Amino acid sequence: MLRIDHVIMTVRDLNAAADRLSDSHGLGSVPGGRHRGHGTGNRIVPLGHSYLELMAVVDPDEAPGSPLGRWVADQVTRGDRLAALCLRTDDIEAVARRLGQEPEGMSRQRPDGTELSWRLVGMQIALSEGLPFFIQWDVPAQYHPGLARADHRIEPSGVTWVELGGDPQQLAAWLEPHDLDLRVVPGHKGIRRLGIGTADGEIVL
Repeated sequence: MLRIDHVIMTVRDLNAAADRLSDSHGLGSVPGGRHRGHGTGNRIVPLGHSYLELMAVVDPDEAPGSPLGRWVADQVTRGDRLAALCLRTDDIEAVARRLGQEPEGMSRQRPDGTELSWRLVGMQIALSEGLPFFIQWDVPAQYHPGLARADHRIEPSGVTWVELGGDPQQLAAWLEPHDLDLRVVPGHKGIRRLGIGTADGEIVL
């Protein structure tokens, strides 16, 4: 079963982007950590069982040697923007077999020293084609980033829908059957908007 895990927003400055989200929408965030070997780092906007990931280049010398680092650097030339959708699965090996790919292991260390690890499938193709990619977390459920404690001024309940540009048939072929609220619209591929449920209504980014 697929679930919305997180949406990546690529930003030029992690702290400045976090301040804007707090000022504009009441969404707090927490430091994430560094992606070893990629020259990137993040802040997490926890939303329950999903989250918004602010991602930036934090080591400009290391980033050019990584596809992820180069992708983030390219994205932010157009300003801070929603850039990718990640879907969570409980069987990353099955997703890998279906797509004819190998899972890619990644990890980062939180500021408190906790090591988070996960496996991804389809990230490089997804980022070049504007499609979602897939994740399986290899940590206890309570360590999922969406469950972190943040200083929100509202009560978020998660990402409720995502709008994607592109070809509906291509997206359907890339995904397995699901009941996610993914709204496909004509035009350039990739994520356009998302809805975040809160106790006081919906935020649209």
